[in-house]
Amino acid sequence: MRRHVLILGGTTEARALATALAAWPDLRVTTSLAGRVTTPARLAGEVRVGGFGGAAGLGAWLREERVDAVVDATHPFASVMSEHAAQAAAGSGVPLVALRRPGWSAGPGDVWHDVGSLPEAGGLLPQLGQRVFLTTGRLGLAAFAGLDLYFLVRSVDPPEPPMPRRTEVLLARGPFTVTGETELLRTHRIDVLVTKDSGGEATAAKLVAARELGIPVVVVRRPPAPAGVTCVPDVEGALTWLRSVGAADTCP
Repeated sequence: MRRHVLILGGTTEARALATALAAWPDLRVTTSLAGRVTTPARLAGEVRVGGFGGAAGLGAWLREERVDAVVDATHPFASVMSEHAAQAAAGSGVPLVALRRPGWSAGPGDVWHDVGSLPEAGGLLPQLGQRVFLTTGRLGLAAFAGLDLYFLVRSVDPPEPPMPRRTEVLLARGPFTVTGETELLRTHRIDVLVTKDSGGEATAAKLVAARELGIPVVVVRRPPAPAGVTCVPDVEGALTWLRSVGAADTCP
């Protein structure tokens, strides 16, 4: 019987992992998407869209579909899904690994302000600038809705209200270039950037552009992975784990 790997996806790493596993013989690969993006990029293998119904629903699905291993390759801020995955895997006895790309680190010349949440970021903004480039996704704009600042909001799909009164929406999907991000910041006269610590190269160019223009950056720290979950930093690490289903470093 073919082994079955479930990838909890939506990230660049999830797509790359699905492509790599598609070449493995006698392996069934299913990637699960939450369905929040209307036009997701094409994926290798089987694709499942929509929620499972919490940890209990996911655990039942793992048993019904005879899943042999789960790779949590969700966004670093998808903490609820990651917690459900940890509970479902533990309850079903299915091995689980979390694929977590490393977070960003401030370098020479960066002016970063670390915060623990979107509301905390909103409370800090009036002290830093008047024209905000907001790159935290289409959800959570309610944290900024009461601020009388200009917001340039970039997301893949249209953001959901409530949102700030003075909002301009830019629909775009990375990767982005330093040249393009620098021009964007200059054109819109941005004087403060807000981002989640998503990590990775696809959207890191804005940080370089902000550094070169001397623009402060408010960085929302990522939530910790569920306690005790095995963690790998990249696709190759996930492939190595799947080959052995062995030990690895745990998530910080």
